[in-house]
Amino acid sequence: MTATNPDIGGPAQPLLTIKGLQKLFPLKKDMMGRGGGVVRAVDGVDFEVLKGETLGVVGESGCGKSTTARLLMQLINPTAGEVVFDGRSVGTRDLPLKEFRRQVQMVFQDSYASLNPRLTIEDSVSFGPMVHGVSRKESVARARDLLARVGLEPSRFAERYPHELSGGQRQRVNVARALALQPRMVILDEAVSALDKSVEAQVINLLTQLKAEFGLTYVFISHDLHVVRYISDRVMVMYLGQVAELGPADTLYETPAHPYTRALLTSMPSMDPDNRTESAPLAGDPPNPINPPSGCRFHPRCPAAAPVCSERAPSLIPVAPLHRASCLIHEAGSGHPQALARAA
Repeated sequence: MTATNPDIGGPAQPLLTIKGLQKLFPLKKDMMGRGGGVVRAVDGVDFEVLKGETLGVVGESGCGKSTTARLLMQLINPTAGEVVFDGRSVGTRDLPLKEFRRQVQMVFQDSYASLNPRLTIEDSVSFGPMVHGVSRKESVARARDLLARVGLEPSRFAERYPHELSGGQRQRVNVARALALQPRMVILDEAVSALDKSVEAQVINLLTQLKAEFGLTYVFISHDLHVVRYISDRVMVMYLGQVAELGPADTLYETPAHPYTRALLTSMPSMDPDNRTESAPLAGDPPNPINPPSGCRFHPRCPAAAPVCSERAPSLIPVAPLHRASCLIHEAGSGHPQALARAA
């Protein structure tokens, strides 16, 4: 397998563009006609993934990270919005799903459930290329080459079954399987969160090496803020199905512009005894996505909330070069007291 990816080198142009992405899950009514409504899992998301970068996606459980990943892969159909890959609309005649999925692959959190227990490791990795028209001989050769690259010696592991491997080894197989189609982008949905820390570090280093070798673009979804900062070029923070903040990793971690991002970063464990978190940065649970708050969705938990925050929904606007946040504090004339002070 050679590094022939067209995304290696050159200017960082958008590879994936998301426009107004929305996913609503309808709820059934009970026998008395009560209930119903919809779960607003992803509600109007716009962002871009640049060629050759790693975009980290963080947020609390239930914020819409994994649903967004499945929408990007078209594993579930969006209620609204558009996914554009390298200038072509996904799921249309311009870019059919089969061609799109050859160029974009996904690694899931559960390494065991992701593999067919009846297939050997070699067959699992070679299956994808064969489905896309590659000969069996070439598919097997590609599978063995990739197994070697992810640190699984083919002579020892090719004929084994998933239950004969450890969790870290199975996740390496999933990475090899994702690369077997020679994709341009890989979506990693909590791909290392179930691993022990030592194994997690090995898999992260492997992902970094493979990205450089093959010119890959990553969307890295995780709840581990330390890992996300280490591996990401840019970071997107999600809250209740929407984008709260998006910017370069170092900038976002050092000077967060959204109150929710600041609260998340405050919750990061510290080994410095003089820099320990003494009190919870946020109170309460995220609001119900069936009936989200009016205005800014974060205002019921926000320490900087003002009356206008419950009346007006903020827009994702620039706060610095390449750095955007969805907060009325950064909108001049929004009616928020701190916004007026900034405008003055």
